[in-house]
Amino acid sequence: MVTTAIPAQNNLNTESIPRFAKAKETFLGFVIGGLAACGAVTFTNPWEVVKTRLQLQGELVRAGALAESSRPYHNSFQGLKVVFQHEGLRGIQRGLGVAYIYQVCLNGSRLGLYEPVRSGIVNGLGLKSDHTLLAAGVFSGAVAGMFGALLGSPLFLIKTRRQSYSPVFRQIGHQHAMGSSFSALREIYRTEGIKGLYRGADAAMARAGVGSAVQMPTYMIGKEILIDKFGCPDTVSTHFGTSMVTGFLVCIAMNPFDVVSTRMYNQGVDPATGRGLLYKSPVDCFVKMIQTEGVRGLYKGFGAHFLRIGPHTTLMFVFMEQLKSLYGKYLK
Repeated sequence: MVTTAIPAQNNLNTESIPRFAKAKETFLGFVIGGLAACGAVTFTNPWEVVKTRLQLQGELVRAGALAESSRPYHNSFQGLKVVFQHEGLRGIQRGLGVAYIYQVCLNGSRLGLYEPVRSGIVNGLGLKSDHTLLAAGVFSGAVAGMFGALLGSPLFLIKTRRQSYSPVFRQIGHQHAMGSSFSALREIYRTEGIKGLYRGADAAMARAGVGSAVQMPTYMIGKEILIDKFGCPDTVSTHFGTSMVTGFLVCIAMNPFDVVSTRMYNQGVDPATGRGLLYKSPVDCFVKMIQTEGVRGLYKGFGAHFLRIGPHTTLMFVFMEQLKSLYGKYLK
């Protein structure tokens, strides 16, 4: 970017130009990240519905104590089939509308803020070694993810409650009947205030922070290794391979936090006190799950989670790379 040879009579501060360029780059990253995530969630939302119900099925019931007849969902593929059979296309795409807006908030922030935060840390601290650069990537991914989760928390609240709702199997988690997303948010605000809208935000921030800390640097570093070390071309196939590995690693790290987040958002609320009926905090939820369901409880819905997050990560990064390419070719 050229910042010299600007006539003084224009009253332009040359320092404002690089700042404007950085702001434009951040905004562009936000828009491209949000659009890429919306494209991905269109295809992966059915697995999110199944994952949510598997994570709520048998909530705080000791392992092996749940009768077979009380378990309508046995695995990811059977669960998807059951939802589609009883609720149709609308059932397997529950919460898709609000998921679009949530994806813009979460992944727009994650993908848009990651590089600016990382560049600021690297340049500000003069980091050069591989270890410090990796640490900067992990930290930047966590910060960007936590900010996005906080921004989109009320939407994730509505999405989780909408996806857990089943007109057939009412025993899966607390069932929240609701109208439109806007009316649901308005009703929660009327009865519970701001605190109600951000119920479960701390769990969601931990979930997104862990996921982003793994996802962003793993993808960026993995792609760099394939291109620079192995001579792979910077094409869709390289993006696909990198993001599939990234999705698996993210799923391993994030699933326990995802289960806690789902349950914190979906639990019923005491109308008199405004407190959750089952859990006081994410830590309380974590402890109660371990005590009653064991470690396996933390990995409920893992298969559906990977079937959702693996393709989602793949599609999101593939869409992101293609959108960047289109922008550079036609709009820049």
